[in-house]
Amino acid sequence: MDRYDPTRKDRFSFGLWTVGNPGRDPFGGPVRDTLAPTYIVKKLSECGAWGVNLHDNDLVPFDATAKQRDKLVREFKKALADHGMVVPMATTNLFSHPVFKDGAFSANDPKVRAFALQKSMAAIDLGAELGAKTYVFWGGREGSEADACRDPRAAIARTRDALDYLCAYAEDQGYGMRFALEAKPNEPRGDIYFPTTGHMLHFISTLQHEYMVGVNPEVAHETMAGLSMTHSVAQAMEAGKLFHIDLNGQKIGRYDQDLRFGSEDTKQAFLLVRLLEGTAGGQKYTGPLHFDAHAYRTEDEAGVWEFAKGCMRTYKILAARAASFDADPAVRALIAEQRDAKLEPLLAGYDRKKSAALRKLDLQPDRIAARGLGYERLDQLLIEHLLGVHGG
Repeated sequence: MDRYDPTRKDRFSFGLWTVGNPGRDPFGGPVRDTLAPTYIVKKLSECGAWGVNLHDNDLVPFDATAKQRDKLVREFKKALADHGMVVPMATTNLFSHPVFKDGAFSANDPKVRAFALQKSMAAIDLGAELGAKTYVFWGGREGSEADACRDPRAAIARTRDALDYLCAYAEDQGYGMRFALEAKPNEPRGDIYFPTTGHMLHFISTLQHEYMVGVNPEVAHETMAGLSMTHSVAQAMEAGKLFHIDLNGQKIGRYDQDLRFGSEDTKQAFLLVRLLEGTAGGQKYTGPLHFDAHAYRTEDEAGVWEFAKGCMRTYKILAARAASFDADPAVRALIAEQRDAKLEPLLAGYDRKKSAALRKLDLQPDRIAARGLGYERLDQLLIEHLLGVHGG
């Protein structure tokens, strides 16, 4: 074992649907056998993971009886206890069944919306029974191809009603859960409502239980929209709303690939880990680090566990590189905060006296503009640390 091998204290988790993915895609069927949830718990524990997450139907089939449900949950809880694993997050599958073909919370048919609430309450109960304190909502079918089917404002209002309802339900049950909303721009719908983390953050501000709702940004989803995952996560952290995070890899402009974390845009992965770990001096993220990714379709089961180990090792390697980068004196000099004891008091809070003084200053913008900032050198140092030329 080396220092990059994962341990429980790293807070790494995977979903049953991630390592359990049989390699099916729209153009071909499964290439691997289906793995039992209890077996997945055992293998993830052996790989060094800390937690396992699930949709309701990852563990309990859609048509299971109450007796079957209780047996499956009992066996799963025993596997968790036997292997020292936890369930930090749970979610609901509101996209696979044909009933959700026009959405769940936003569907035009009120019976569909009612069923979505029924299913979500039962799944929240399941998550609470398994110890989950974060509950994620991804609106996979909350969107449209034929936009004329509904006023998008109606979809927003219906989604708000559903989340207000479910927040109140979880609070009434005393579950102590926080909800995290996950954005995605498209796929499986042509357009999905609330396509980015920024959209979700604004939407949260309109909820009755705003305090208990945050976001669950995903690398692939923000990248699909052509956006910086690091910036999205930073905005969520600054707002105190980063409740959970999905880590994976993605090529820009592609379908949702869910590749091994750090396997594509390694520089952006480095910057994201640097932000999460707080190595530049900002507040560190201390929540679960969840890998919402799948092994290549080329792999057998052994390859799946190599994939899982690779996600976790890459995160730890990038964390070490980030710490080395931010400890480098050359880097620290380039990014040192500029201070001006006379100017800064004029910038903090408006009043007439400050405004008058600020307007009189000769700030010499041409002189400021002529000064190079050294960002080429800074970026080269980043690359060299990332490639292992500097640091450990």
